[in-house]
Amino acid sequence: MDAAEQAAAYASADFSVPHQFLVDRISRLLPGLPAAARVLDLGCGPADVAVRFARAFPGWQIDGVDGAPAMLELGGAHVAAAGLAARVRLYQAVLPGDRLPGSGYQVILSNSLLHHLHQPQVLWRTVRAAAGPGAAVYVTDLRRPAHNHVLRQLVDAYSAPEPAVLRRDFEASLRAAFTVQEVRAQLVIAGLPELAVTELTDRHLAVFGCLG
Repeated sequence: MDAAEQAAAYASADFSVPHQFLVDRISRLLPGLPAAARVLDLGCGPADVAVRFARAFPGWQIDGVDGAPAMLELGGAHVAAAGLAARVRLYQAVLPGDRLPGSGYQVILSNSLLHHLHQPQVLWRTVRAAAGPGAAVYVTDLRRPAHNHVLRQLVDAYSAPEPAVLRRDFEASLRAAFTVQEVRAQLVIAGLPELAVTELTDRHLAVFGCLG
């Protein structure tokens, strides 16, 4: 989503309810998260989720990474307005070629990046390479409905009042997203059997666990 029109539409849309739900849910799925941690947020976009995690966990230092300059420009403004520039830093990097800002992270987050990747193993290889021993992993994404009529119902229910570009992108994202079973198969290939996959909402899934 590197077009300015896409980035602006995404950043201006009201994702407060689903994004806060994702943040609130992490403590149920991963109890015992460190109070202080170096955190990597892959595909941070306009940084709304990163800002919410920073507020929920005041001891976290978050490095947000995204490949789209338009998203990062909006994200930088959002972080600054939230007064979190000292704890949330944003970097441009396109996976898998560009270097990440660090390694040995204690927590790795990602929201709505997986379905954007032509090769999903890119994400899982990046998670393994960036994680420190015992790192907590929390990856959330859309999940593809089993039937086209369900997909249309989701588009109508959640994006009807949004601009046309956002409705189009939401439908395309649902079609590109993976099922729970497909993600489990990806994790087997990646050698990450310790990560679990669950349905999170009527349109989201979550991958979570601590690396061995």
